Amino acid sequence: MDTAVQESVRVLKGVGPQLAEKLGRLGIVDVADVLFHLPLRYQDRTRFAAIGELRPGTEALIVGRVEASGVRYGRRRSLMTVISDDTGRITMRQFHFSQSQSRGLSRDRFIQCYGEVRSGPAGLEMVHPEYRLLEDREEASVEAALTPVYPTTEGVGQRRWRDLTDQALSLCKGSIPELLKDEYLADFGELSLSDALMLLHRPPPGIDLDTLGQGTHPAERRLAFEEMLAHQLAMRERRQRRDSKSAVPIPPSRELWPRLQEQLGFTLTGAQQRCIDEIGSDLGRATPSLRLLQGDVGCGKTVVAAAGVLAAVEAGQQAVVMAPTELLAEQHLSVLGNWFAELGLEPVWLSGRMGQRDRKAACARLASGEARIAIGTHALFQDDVAYQQLGLVVVDEQHRFGVAQRLALRDKGQTDGHVPHQLIMSATPIPRSLTMVMYADMDISIIDEMPPGRQPVETVVLPNTRREAVQERIREACARQRRAYWVCPLIEESDVLAVQAATSRAEALKSELPELRIALLHGKIVPAEKDKIMAEF
Repeated sequence: MDTAVQESVRVLKGVGPQLAEKLGRLGIVDVADVLFHLPLRYQDRTRFAAIGELRPGTEALIVGRVEASGVRYGRRRSLMTVISDDTGRITMRQFHFSQSQSRGLSRDRFIQCYGEVRSGPAGLEMVHPEYRLLEDREEASVEAALTPVYPTTEGVGQRRWRDLTDQALSLCKGSIPELLKDEYLADFGELSLSDALMLLHRPPPGIDLDTLGQGTHPAERRLAFEEMLAHQLAMRERRQRRDSKSAVPIPPSRELWPRLQEQLGFTLTGAQQRCIDEIGSDLGRATPSLRLLQGDVGCGKTVVAAAGVLAAVEAGQQAVVMAPTELLAEQHLSVLGNWFAELGLEPVWLSGRMGQRDRKAACARLASGEARIAIGTHALFQDDVAYQQLGLVVVDEQHRFGVAQRLALRDKGQTDGHVPHQLIMSATPIPRSLTMVMYADMDISIIDEMPPGRQPVETVVLPNTRREAVQERIREACARQRRAYWVCPLIEESDVLAVQAATSRAEALKSELPELRIALLHGKIVPAEKDKIMAEF
């Protein structure tokens, strides 16, 4: 890209250290980031609407004359201002106002307002609209383009965003490089990248708002293609860098894995065996592998990963299994620990809640090579952890880790220039997982067959408006002596993330489903209490 696009956001007027820090929260560090920070929606301030034609639920720009204004006292004190034009009247309601604002809204004063129209007790209302007082009707003005509304963070208002994008568009005018040939631009309405950015930040009057913002407008498709192309090129470069590194080839296990199969007491499905063969082919190469093992809960991913772990151990390498939470890591320790104990292998446990003495002993066993297998959480890649010969890294629920965390564990395992192989497991193909697979340099193995006797998993996505229906399904399932999990992304409420917290949801469920026993389980609960809860469950 051109130098102007790559410049720090600090080159824009008004961006000092504090504002730069706030923008950084949104991942905006250079001018290109500002250009690609696209509006969430648009407001049409390009024309005045007649008050008599307004409808509830719409946003509109109006101009009129103040008929009356005064403070109304009730449950909440409010300043009520009646505004009229030749077609009708509407009330502007303000709950927060100053004496100077009240005095300024005098009878016969002209006023221009923009806001959402609602139904009120005495007709149509606008509650706290944006407004400005006018000396006369001719002073009223409209915008030349639709007004964008940007996703933002605390301390960065919409006027600031519009100013920043104006500056960025002006700074980069005529200098944004076009990577696509002319024949490809025909698929995007002949829009260059520069044209598409200008249109999305400053849409002209009359543009189809039903299309814009839905991802189907040629300008949106043009930018989507640009981003997909950039990601694909970046991931291709990442694969090439990985292929330039070396790894210790790990042949299939000829002793440990057959012994484990004998003691398992069940036969692998065809899908499991296929995935084991694909992983084995990866491990046998002299370049580091990166493969995603995907399958529904209960399909048998753990035993497939165990085949890779045992192959690494048999080849004289170490293997680690990392999970995002202590609870999930403890489950792996229980299952794999029981399996491996029959083979004379004892995995080392590492987590952030370990005592210093136990942690030091575990680290010593890994550094010396005495321990061949480690299971734990993010503690596996902390500074004080060293490996003698790490050959395989298994990461469960990879979307819960950042790419940097996963690479930190891989880099920590480098020995004599060799990089460990990586196997990523996931039962939750959420959008981030799908995106990482689509763009990243992973190979994919899918367990698409359930073991005999296990019901296939049915995944359904429901809107929040169906919450009561979900709770009724839980009530019915528990009445049939079945059990249910309700998983939340946070333990406690966050001021930053607008997602549900486990603590508040547990209290709500206890109130909404009083006949059921509901327990709260998360990583901050002491181990003894967690064991008690799981045993009762």
